[in-house]
Amino acid sequence: MRATLKRVKDELRRRMHLPIPEQGKWLQQVTTGFFAYHAVPTNSRALMAFRHHISVLWKRTLSRRSQKATLTWERMLRLVKAWLPPPAHPSPLARAALRRPTPEVGAECVNGACSDLCGGCAAMRIPTANRIDGLRSFRSAPWVAQTGQNRKASTAAEIAS
Repeated sequence: MRATLKRVKDELRRRMHLPIPEQGKWLQQVTTGFFAYHAVPTNSRALMAFRHHISVLWKRTLSRRSQKATLTWERMLRLVKAWLPPPAHPSPLARAALRRPTPEVGAECVNGACSDLCGGCAAMRIPTANRIDGLRSFRSAPWVAQTGQNRKASTAAEIAS
């Protein structure tokens, strides 16, 4: 955050005499980009601190534009409210609502390409060592040693096919 604040300070010095709306638009882009990159649910205090430091730097820069008057915090807070967005990141509950619902046990898949519920359509299945479509289970082959656990697994696979 320090490096970003240093770069913003240098750029504010360069843009010191530009109109306030132009500076506000630029600072809005900077803070929005920073929030977009760093916004996670546990980082809200750091994001608020960044926004505060940006407002302090902006006030200092605007106060240096004139020798006569400095900018009051009352006016500066109006500018901050108008131009600097508050950090907004989705809470864990909001993010959970955006996720796909978990499938129920025994649910049927209506999309043949969907592999979440039913493994995709039959043409897309990949043969594995456990089961090859249309053939017996690999474990039930005569050259594989049949232990009690393997027998149960191969019998279950044969019943399923």
